[in-house]
Amino acid sequence: MVKKTDDPGLDPELEGDLGAEFDLRGDNLERELEAARTEAAGHLETAQRLQAEFENYRRRVARDQGDLVARAGQRIVEELLPVLDNLERAIDHTTAGGDLTQLLKGVEMVHQQVLGVFEKEGVEVMDPFGAEFDPQLHHAVGQREDLEVPDGTVLEVFQKGYSLGGRVVRPAMVIVSTGGPARKG
Repeated sequence: MVKKTDDPGLDPELEGDLGAEFDLRGDNLERELEAARTEAAGHLETAQRLQAEFENYRRRVARDQGDLVARAGQRIVEELLPVLDNLERAIDHTTAGGDLTQLLKGVEMVHQQVLGVFEKEGVEVMDPFGAEFDPQLHHAVGQREDLEVPDGTVLEVFQKGYSLGGRVVRPAMVIVSTGGPARKG
């Protein structure tokens, strides 16, 4: 048995208009989707290109930094070569039976050359004799009682300290006073 409904259906003219409208909207959506895909592909290509450029930049910077370090090391070596030459001359002079006073004079000259290289490179010598002990700059290797100077005064320097650019390269090795009057201020 067939059941009858009261639904007369859509008007065929209205149905045709709606179908055409949906077809038109579908075509527009497909074009918009294709345009969005094209735009996204362009953005992806740009992002990939930028990523490759950044990677090349990173490699170039790393290479340049390595070159800079190598050149700095080479420059210091070039500055120390005359010092080494003078040390070798002093050794040769002494082994050839030269005068020891001349050897001492030569060693003193080499010492001055090294200090000159340090000064040129910005290295500062820290000779804290008589200064207040500072654990950031000094390494205490012992204490000695001294009633004449304030507590914590550097009495003796075993090894001078050195700094470069405000940073301690090597702290000074010192003996510090104890038993004296308290520091003022």
